[in-house]
Amino acid sequence: MNESRTADAGALVEFYRRMVLIRKFELTADQMYKRAKIGGYCHLNLGEEASVVGLMDALRPTDYLFTNYRDHGYALMRGMDTGKVMAELFGKTTGVSKGRGGSMHMFDTSTRMLGGYGIVGGQIPPATGAALALTYRGAPGPDAEAVMCQMGDGTTNIGAFHESLNLAAVWSLPIVYVVINNRLGMGTTVEKAAGEPELYKRGASYRIPGVRADGDDVLAVRQAVTDALDQARTQRRPALLELMSYRLRGHSVVDPARYRSAADVETAQEADPVPALRAQLIADGTLTEKQADAIETEMEEQVAAAVAFADAGPDPTPDQLFDYAYATPVPNAPTALPGERMVVLP
Repeated sequence: MNESRTADAGALVEFYRRMVLIRKFELTADQMYKRAKIGGYCHLNLGEEASVVGLMDALRPTDYLFTNYRDHGYALMRGMDTGKVMAELFGKTTGVSKGRGGSMHMFDTSTRMLGGYGIVGGQIPPATGAALALTYRGAPGPDAEAVMCQMGDGTTNIGAFHESLNLAAVWSLPIVYVVINNRLGMGTTVEKAAGEPELYKRGASYRIPGVRADGDDVLAVRQAVTDALDQARTQRRPALLELMSYRLRGHSVVDPARYRSAADVETAQEADPVPALRAQLIADGTLTEKQADAIETEMEEQVAAAVAFADAGPDPTPDQLFDYAYATPVPNAPTALPGERMVVLP
């Protein structure tokens, strides 16, 4: 992380604080899942904290974010309350999506995070459509809005990826597609699944510039995405950004990752961005060991408070099953629980 030596010390400490929050949150989410506090699927950002923090620091409050199902860290860094994010994982009505979304569907219009998508690549067409909508809302310029669409490496093999990039190029859309390349599309290496494993080059077919950056360096990530967003705002020029960032755990909480070799796991652990940044800040004299420990303790307490908030929240009741199914009333909307007679509206 040589690049970070030229950064403001206060900014680096804040980046470290954010990365530690994600780390503590995700480790706790892992524990809560294993205690059956969290149901369904649960995918963690462990090992990808530098990428998440760098991306979200470059994104403005007026920009729009679409992500895949590995979305907890993005929700936190986008400004969602830690307790409400944990409550969403717990399926509580106090969650950011009132317990309807769970781990994979974080959504909050106030922070302009529009998902959390459980379907692989499901976020790409809507994100591209949002970028198209922005072209009708205002002229390009340094203050224009933009869209960020995050995905995993395996997503670049589906049709919606190529169709969307083609439209973004044809229509000159203000969007940055971000691929988090953790080198494993679920359990298959990129080299075995992609004819062109250097994924940032895939935009070349559509004349979309591509950049590969070190996803373990928060400042390298921030700079790369800032440059891409600037082009999207001022030139309405889409971009494809590939961030190389190891995944420290399996694809989801229940995945033991037996497909990974011991050497691969060791390499990933050596590249872990959280202890690496801590060690650098201490070596540079920016933090002392005691100050770094205090940050970790502070973030542990924040996450513990989030768990307490989630535990205290009410569960949805059966009579609320169909609430929020539609934004406005529609004819023949479902209203009956299993075994009950459905009421047909006029």
